[in-house]
Amino acid sequence: MSGMSRREFVRNAAIQAAAVGFISGGGLELRANPLGLPIGCQTWPVRDMIAKDFPGTIKQLADAGFQTIELCSPVGYADSGFAGLAKYTGTELRKILSDAGVTCVSSHFGIEELRENQEGRIAWAKDVGLTQMLVPTLAGPKQPTMDDVKRASDEYNKMGEKSAEAGIHQGLHNEDFELTMVDGKRTYDFLFELLDPKLVKFQFQVSTISRGYDAAKYFMKYPGRFISMHVQGWSVEAKKIMPVGQDSLDWKKIFTAAKTGGIRNYFVEMKLDMMRASVPYLRKLQV
Repeated sequence: MSGMSRREFVRNAAIQAAAVGFISGGGLELRANPLGLPIGCQTWPVRDMIAKDFPGTIKQLADAGFQTIELCSPVGYADSGFAGLAKYTGTELRKILSDAGVTCVSSHFGIEELRENQEGRIAWAKDVGLTQMLVPTLAGPKQPTMDDVKRASDEYNKMGEKSAEAGIHQGLHNEDFELTMVDGKRTYDFLFELLDPKLVKFQFQVSTISRGYDAAKYFMKYPGRFISMHVQGWSVEAKKIMPVGQDSLDWKKIFTAAKTGGIRNYFVEMKLDMMRASVPYLRKLQV
């Protein structure tokens, strides 16, 4: 979906990013993490910092303990702080990330940019070294009919086929359109029925627990259908976003279920100070 739509969602979820400085966490021990996967973060919360200094921002994220990052496309997210990434070639971006000591296999792309030039965006993704292309939403209507859901699914299956031919996984996040209802049933569940599991994976936004979407339940309900998740701590009592480990969610249960779901990587996505405060807990959590 568009950068503005993503901005509205994050604001509503109470996790709008703030460009705040933080102390290096480089002295903390690097060791096995949940699922044996590196601790990752989404770059959306630090978009203002990225607009000013991409290499410096990535270095700070690495120093805070993040080992892998998820980008946002400079085309689909040009109005949200990522336009400056276009001045780098994909190879240059890959080197900046490598020099900072982080890996990057995933990025978000707006559905519109894939409609306009999917082949070009795939080429950019391969230059950067990506193996996963995620869209935040299929951008359907707010009150869809079943025909709307079928059309959106057919279109995305075709996109998934093109990506698969290039050796890249296409994946769908759950925001906006995906959280609507059709005929008394969640659109999200219809999408699991209509999207081809061989062509399309899913990325779960944990903070949608605020809308009744439970990560662990979905991972168990649809085994092998997921590729990654966006991690946010959530306090059921306070009904607000909190650092992972300082919240009320059962993270051991979530990460255990994530194995069944097929999760290959995860990205913390909150205000910068909360992301950093989540690292020590994630380092110690074993499932």
